[in-house]
Amino acid sequence: MSLGKGGEDRKKAPVSQRLPAPPLGSPSSAGRNRCLDAAEACTADARCQRLRTEYVAQCLGRAAPGGCPRARCRRALRRFFSRGPPALTHALLFCPCANAPCAERRRQTFVPACAFSGPGPAPPSCLAPLDACEHSRICRPRLLAFQASCAPAPGAPDGCLLDQAPRCLRAYAGLVGTAVTPNYVDNASARVAPWCDCGASGNRREECEAFRGLFTRNRCLDDAIQAFDSGWPLVLRDQLDVHQDPEHPLLQVSSAVGLLVGSSLLSMLPVLALQPLL
Repeated sequence: MSLGKGGEDRKKAPVSQRLPAPPLGSPSSAGRNRCLDAAEACTADARCQRLRTEYVAQCLGRAAPGGCPRARCRRALRRFFSRGPPALTHALLFCPCANAPCAERRRQTFVPACAFSGPGPAPPSCLAPLDACEHSRICRPRLLAFQASCAPAPGAPDGCLLDQAPRCLRAYAGLVGTAVTPNYVDNASARVAPWCDCGASGNRREECEAFRGLFTRNRCLDDAIQAFDSGWPLVLRDQLDVHQDPEHPLLQVSSAVGLLVGSSLLSMLPVLALQPLL
């Protein structure tokens, strides 16, 4: 199934052979802590700082002994990424790192102990957050937008369209604060995934692996994160137009997503995720 109109007429991305996910230490990120730069830039912007303070306060709050107000935390995160200046919110989320301390700061950007992992010590089956997302009016359209925006383009030389990266990163950021919130999985790479695995997925193992593969075996998502790294010097200079509506929608769902609205999210996984993600 085609995931957008006019795909044949678009320019194609240059060939890139980067799988597995890019390691730390790329030339553009060497020599300084870009995540600290991003945090300082957000602090200097009144709207970014206000929204960031809100989600930190919510995510560090306590709903009960040993717990956290996850619903309120995630709601505040969605506000941060939908209403904050994209140049600054994306800089916090995708800042390139050359060492483990920087990568740990990036991994801790949105208080993952509340917003990402838990409540148990081990990750659940990916079918649990996927099923929750299927029945969520907030999560379902965002996951569909992510699938469409980061999907491979078989006709492109390296499988991804040239103009795909910004749309893919916007859609990925839109998942933060939902049932399928992704995050960096370690401090040694830029690999991302939701807090889940497929070890206990039974006869739905293929479906589970297809969903997780949208993050772990998606070269277009990897390329988009690397493209953000390469364009870093421009990111913090790209200030949001002061006349732009602060309530602007984060996600720009393609025409293909409109065709999927009436379909089961689970039924689309074989179409959108079981394509060769090489």
